[in-house]
Order: sequence, then structure tokens, then C-alpha cells
Amino acid sequence: MSALNRVGRRIESLVARYFDASLPDSEGLPRYVAPLPAWLEDIGLRLAWPIVIVNLVGTLFGFWYYAGRPLELTPPLVEGQLGAAPPLAYPLIPDSPVATLFIGLSFAAWKRDWDAEWLHALAFFGCIKLGLWTPYVQLAINGSGGVASWLYWFLIVSHLAMAVEAFLIHRYAGFSVPAVTVAIVWYGFNDIVDYFVPVLGGPHHTWLRGEPLLSYWEFDHTVLAHDLAASWAVTLTILATFLALATRVEKVKRR
Repeated sequence: MSALNRVGRRIESLVARYFDASLPDSEGLPRYVAPLPAWLEDIGLRLAWPIVIVNLVGTLFGFWYYAGRPLELTPPLVEGQLGAAPPLAYPLIPDSPVATLFIGLSFAAWKRDWDAEWLHALAFFGCIKLGLWTPYVQLAINGSGGVASWLYWFLIVSHLAMAVEAFLIHRYAGFSVPAVTVAIVWYGFNDIVDYFVPVLGGPHHTWLRGEPLLSYWEFDHTVLAHDLAASWAVTLTILATFLALATRVEKVKRR
């Protein structure tokens, strides 16, 4: 056992003193679908309830962020990107908060032994997609201009943590074809209305600072920044689909 694994197992043993739980067996999946070391998977699964709480708090923060971070209880309470969109479009806009909601509920469903394969697939797709899309956009397109330094790096680090969370799900989910199909439909639909076929006053992707402002709450979507964000979003949907189905194949092999 390497020095890193020895240290990891010591940390996992310490966590187990306070968060003792029965863990699903590791199936020995190949690294391309299960890149985390087993000790880190075990730590994450032992901390399931804290992870649920952190992600649900993150969901609330995310909706607050998309609502323009109102600091007063006087109307309008909803500003920002949500305030500029019709209420029917609200589920299509705050993609990261919806993804943290999915992963929080996925962990809760596993801990409560609820059959929610579709939810686990949505959580996996959401964490892969938003966990990797947001850091790319912040670093390659938006930059830190106009955003407090602490918030800028918090957005990057917290979203990368979402991508790590995604690779805990295979321990308790089967990634059935119907469940993966639900996730493909939801995130594929989001790609379409975000970048290609606007509905309900869209596009509904997160506003990009690289898109020039045409008028109040209206951005120019013909610029390179839009194309870069769109191509990465579609690429990540394809990547999540491949990883989910490949995980399913590897699990079936071992049965």
C-alpha cells in the first residue's frame, strides 16, 4: 500500500469513529469510470448526511445568487437573471443549484433505501456537467473582473467538488438504461434551450460576461463566448452519457 493510501485509510478510520455506517461494496471498477481511491470513496459515503446538508445549503445559495442576491426584504425580491425571466423558465436557469439539489437528494435517497435510480442518474450528470462547465467558464471566458475574489474562487472550487461527488454515486447506483435516459433527456433539453432553440424568453444559460449587453437584460449570443460555452456544455453531456453507460457495462460484467 502506498504512503498516500495509508494516510487516506487513517483519515477514513478517524471519520468512521464519528460516522459509522454500512457501506456498499467496492466493485473494483476500472479507473476511467471510478477514478477516486477507495478510501476517498469510503470517506465520502460515510459523510453522506453532511454532504446532503452542504448541497442543500448550496442549492439555497445558488437560487439566491441567480435572484440577484437581494439584500432587502422590499420588492422586487427576485432580481438578477431569474428576475429577468418568466417564472415558467425558472427550472431551466439555475443549473448548478438544481444539480446540487439532485446530488443532495440522491445521497438522501440512498441512505433511506429509496429506489430512485433516475435521481441518481440526474445527480451524476448534473455533477459532471456543472462541476466541470462552471470552472471552465469562469477561468476561460468570464475571468474574475467584477466579482469579489473570494466568490470567484469559491465558485470554481465548489463546482470542482461537485465533479468529485459524481464519482461516489456508482457505489450505490446501478445506472440502468431507463435512468440514464431520463438524465440524457433532461440535460439534452437544457442544452437545446440554453444555446440553440430559445424558449420562454431564452437562451437560459448562465449569463456570460463575454457576451456584450445589447439592452437591459439582453445579451449578444452571436459572439465566441457563447459558442465556447455551448460546445463545452454539449461535450460534457456526451461525456456524462459515456461514463454513465460505461459504468453500467462494467457493473454488468462483474455480475
